[in-house]
Amino acid sequence: MKKYNFLFIILLGVIVTNCGGAKKENNSLFTFDSSQFKEQYQSEESIDLALLNPNTLSVDSVVYFVNDTKIGTRKGLDRLSFNFKDQKLGYQNLKAIVYYDGELIEATDRVELVSNVEPKLLQYTIVNTYPHDIQAYTQGLEFYRDTLYEGTGNGSGPTGNKGISSLRKTNYKTGEVLKKIELAEQYFGEGITILNNKVYQLTWLNNEGYVYNADTFKKEKTFPYYKKMEGWGLTTDGKSLYMTDSSETIHILNPATFTEIGSINVYSLANKVKAVNELEWIEGKIYGNVYQKDAIAVINPQTGAVEGILNLADLKTKITQLPDTDVLNGIAYNPKTKTIFVTGKNWDKMFELKITN
Repeated sequence: MKKYNFLFIILLGVIVTNCGGAKKENNSLFTFDSSQFKEQYQSEESIDLALLNPNTLSVDSVVYFVNDTKIGTRKGLDRLSFNFKDQKLGYQNLKAIVYYDGELIEATDRVELVSNVEPKLLQYTIVNTYPHDIQAYTQGLEFYRDTLYEGTGNGSGPTGNKGISSLRKTNYKTGEVLKKIELAEQYFGEGITILNNKVYQLTWLNNEGYVYNADTFKKEKTFPYYKKMEGWGLTTDGKSLYMTDSSETIHILNPATFTEIGSINVYSLANKVKAVNELEWIEGKIYGNVYQKDAIAVINPQTGAVEGILNLADLKTKITQLPDTDVLNGIAYNPKTKTIFVTGKNWDKMFELKITN
């Protein structure tokens, strides 16, 4: 079996292959000539843009756009070639504004840009194993000033009782909880990250998040999401926030206003990768747990391409299987040791890993 087939199996069930073709929004006068369009393109490829003019109207010029960015103007109905290099993965929205007979009209279409990067299967060694609170339904994990911060959700504990979401500091070597605050029962905590001595915490279905002082855990702000969406994973590159919502999209947010300033779509070769959950920014890449799969995807934050996969299925055999033991979730990077700490929801252990290739 080829490597890419094996990697596909690791993520199988959360990857969706799109074979639906292009979405067409036609006016009655001009449409894109999509007869030569492919369903999917890669970044080294180009597309020829041209319009059909069934009524043979006199056309002065056409202005072409990709994702609302102007890419060129042509006299009459001359073709324009566009190279997808440096475009982010996902649907490329095509638009043409046609000037004819003193009038103008808009034609639209779209094609899909997918990854040309074959993910590498990463190898690792277990450096240390530490205790982890089995009451912690882990949603977010991050090191800050040599201390491990953890955000938890309302998962069931080993007694079967529904837990309460929390934000906590822990002694990762002993599992001791050093400081903890809890959310009200109706709020389901999700991913966390830390930026400028502030902890950001998402909620799942409440459409809001919170900002705390990282030292005191005093809540400084409640922020609404910029649109109706689920809150899943969260990380930062030191300037912006990166947030997932159960889809293949990672939203890039302004940490001061919580508005979207950009986004990327996660692809493994020709396939969308949905349900990317807990996130961690590690040496210029985004590491993301793939929900309900014992795997971490290494994502290029400029394009959305999955460049590597860390298969952690073996860790499930090294923890105590309790009634409420749930999925792998939680990634924290210690920049001093250059090791990664991973755990799961209601796991009794946390593992320190060193990637070896």
